[in-house]
Amino acid sequence: MKHVLVTGGNGQLGTELKRYAWPDGWAVTAIDIDELDLRDTAAIAAMVASQPWAAVISAGAYTAVDKAESDIVTAWAVNAMAPAAFAEACAKAGIPIVQVSTDYVFDGARDGAWDVNDPVAPLGVYGASKLGGELAVRTSGARHAIVRTAWVVSAHGNNFIKTMLRVGATNPTLRVVDDQHGSPTSATDLAAALATITMRLVEDPAAPTGTYHFSNAGAVTWAGFAREIFAQSAARGGASAEVQGITTADYPTPATRPANSLLSHDAITRDYGIHPPAWQTALGNILDELLGAPKKDISQ
Repeated sequence: MKHVLVTGGNGQLGTELKRYAWPDGWAVTAIDIDELDLRDTAAIAAMVASQPWAAVISAGAYTAVDKAESDIVTAWAVNAMAPAAFAEACAKAGIPIVQVSTDYVFDGARDGAWDVNDPVAPLGVYGASKLGGELAVRTSGARHAIVRTAWVVSAHGNNFIKTMLRVGATNPTLRVVDDQHGSPTSATDLAAALATITMRLVEDPAAPTGTYHFSNAGAVTWAGFAREIFAQSAARGGASAEVQGITTADYPTPATRPANSLLSHDAITRDYGIHPPAWQTALGNILDELLGAPKKDISQ
């Protein structure tokens, strides 16, 4: 039996990694803060050494983007020092690590999809701390895959889809930022991609390593995403609301967001044959779980 250690086990991605249909012979142990404090590097080393893991998927993170601006020490401990400790322990154990990272390592200051080799320039503490984690993993000596993602959503936890449905249920009109571009990422689809990469790294010593991007295919703004959420929700008998687009300047936040978070999938498709589904399809799958399948029109 090949055992994979997953951090952030109670988060959106960790939940989907637990739900993923791993093949026979594979098992996942997903841990969260109750089992392991990611600020404790000695405990991390002990956890990796506690049994013969096949691999580690480092999905746990400090993701409170705005709070990170005033909680720098914790953000760096969890997002940079913890991956460093995991990678060092994985190198010592001779096992691969799959590190989840973020579009926030880019400044978002140009058009087009970001390639894995494009220059990084994080705009805030969150992005800088995640970049610190990337650098630590790259220089650890461990076989690794760093997978950057963006705009993660699912039927679980707190995310944009669930927020829109909740707020839209009681507000006929919502104002949503319309000048930040990206692609939503289904945690279900991301988990499947991470599982594919992890199993290949474990089973094939010659498997490609390095940095990859995964999000669902296609581009949209947050306001456009909200409109599609309500269109698909209404088709399922759920909440519907009018969405008015606003600018980022109209909705100031402590942390600056990248204006363009589009990620190129060229590397992950080339090396692992992974073709992300369209974001609209991914959204429909999530809403099917939350609201049920679309209602059939029986009027005709």
